[in-house]
Amino acid sequence: MGLPSLRAAAEALRRACGAWMPRLGRRLPGVPPMAGKAEAAALAPAGARPERDRRAGSGWQGAGRVWEETEQPAKKLKSSADGEPPRKLPKRKIVLLLAYSGKGYHGMQRNVGSSQFKTIEDDLVSALVQSGCIPENHGEDMRKMSFQRCARTDKGVSAAGQVVSLKVWLIDDILEKINSHLPSHIRILGLKRVTGGFNSKNRCDARTYVYMLPTFAFAHKDHDVQDESYRLSADTLQRVNQLLACYKGTHNFHNFTSQKGPREPSAQRYILDMFCEEPFERDGMEFAVIKVKGQSFMTHQIRKMVGLVVAIVKGYAPGDLLERSWGEAKVDVPKAPGLGLVLERVHFETYNRRFGCDGLHEPLDWTQEEAEAAAFKEQHIYPTIISTERHERSMAQWLSTLPAHDFSATAHAAASPGAKDPSPQEGSEGDGDSD
Repeated sequence: MGLPSLRAAAEALRRACGAWMPRLGRRLPGVPPMAGKAEAAALAPAGARPERDRRAGSGWQGAGRVWEETEQPAKKLKSSADGEPPRKLPKRKIVLLLAYSGKGYHGMQRNVGSSQFKTIEDDLVSALVQSGCIPENHGEDMRKMSFQRCARTDKGVSAAGQVVSLKVWLIDDILEKINSHLPSHIRILGLKRVTGGFNSKNRCDARTYVYMLPTFAFAHKDHDVQDESYRLSADTLQRVNQLLACYKGTHNFHNFTSQKGPREPSAQRYILDMFCEEPFERDGMEFAVIKVKGQSFMTHQIRKMVGLVVAIVKGYAPGDLLERSWGEAKVDVPKAPGLGLVLERVHFETYNRRFGCDGLHEPLDWTQEEAEAAAFKEQHIYPTIISTERHERSMAQWLSTLPAHDFSATAHAAASPGAKDPSPQEGSEGDGDSD
């Protein structure tokens, strides 16, 4: 078939299909003949979208067909089941330096599902969620953020240097945002990055506590003075420090906690130092601060260490009862009030030697935060201890219970060959310090 015949056949075919097929020769200005759809779209000037495409985009119906929407809707950033924010933030292991006044709280550790007993961690976790640095379900199950505290402080006990470790999203201005959701008597003083496997309890080498008490606690029972006029003499202070020094070293402290058998290895504790500082006056009342540094402490251990020294200095307990308490026999050791106990500092010397100078991690040294911690104590902790002692007289009331203890009976029981040792029981070691 010659070329003219082919042209004639094509023209006939075009006329036959013209009723339903767009004209083959129609093209956009500036587009060469036979250009593909992709090329036409690319070369078409702005606003020159073909009518067919415009109709298709709007759901145009024609010739028995429905033109579906061809443009896919933009994908929304979906939150995960863990409640992650839309943009992916780095999750890192950190430690927080925490200070708080424990009055009105049932200790540090959170009791999940028990709203009756409010703890420091209840307010802390709430602030972490509200600030956006942890998802809400991590607050419900703290294991999800690898949360660990250095010390599980007891009811009413305060802290100026508590440290907790956890994983968080490193949001901007994280400290300011957390503190904005905390009450004024709980403050985050510092933040440092740590290794991924860091555990604040297990990595802690030692803890330092202070116990603040009115000095009339050391007045002898024969001329007992429990008012603001009492002043501690140099001789009495020396006697107090002689007794406190007996605690230094490794001893069996099963008599200084509950539910500990005398032969349990965990009853052995190492005390690095313990002494009473010079007394000072606050609002016309004299106070003194006892400092104790140890590797770890059991529940109520420090309060009983203070209580026994007070009982001896006042003359209720014999002087040799302190050393007898290391023995296996049960000794009745009085427990001083929790009001004056403060977690002063936690120590990470071993961690700092290994990681503090590796160029990747910061040493856990809070020297720069010391001034702020001291200011917090002066503003929130010490005034609370002083005012509570004035109005509730917790120390005076506790001192009045000392005559009820029969210290001589426990001493005789220790020497009795028929004395029965308490059966070993599992103590609540928990997070190391439990006072």
